[in-house]
Amino acid sequence: MDRKMANRKLIRLSQLKNKLATENLEEIDWVTFGVIVKKVTPQSANTGRTFSIWRLNDLRDLNECVSLFLFGEVHKEHWKTDQGTV
Repeated sequence: MDRKMANRKLIRLSQLKNKLATENLEEIDWVTFGVIVKKVTPQSANTGRTFSIWRLNDLRDLNECVSLFLFGEVHKEHWKTDQGTV
């Protein structure tokens, strides 16, 4: 993990909103980790394409979640991922 994180900045999901407002994250090599705390049943867009929505949390502040929308190949590959997965 140390090798993978070398020269990268860890930003907790619960800090993401504040960091987006105060820092230019496009110029930083950063990573975040999240736990799937809720999955919405896959839905169909107006175009007929199916997508998933996951609610992610870093387990530090359970009131701060990030919604992640999965479309296309990412949806097809990961929609069965279990709730509770990191």
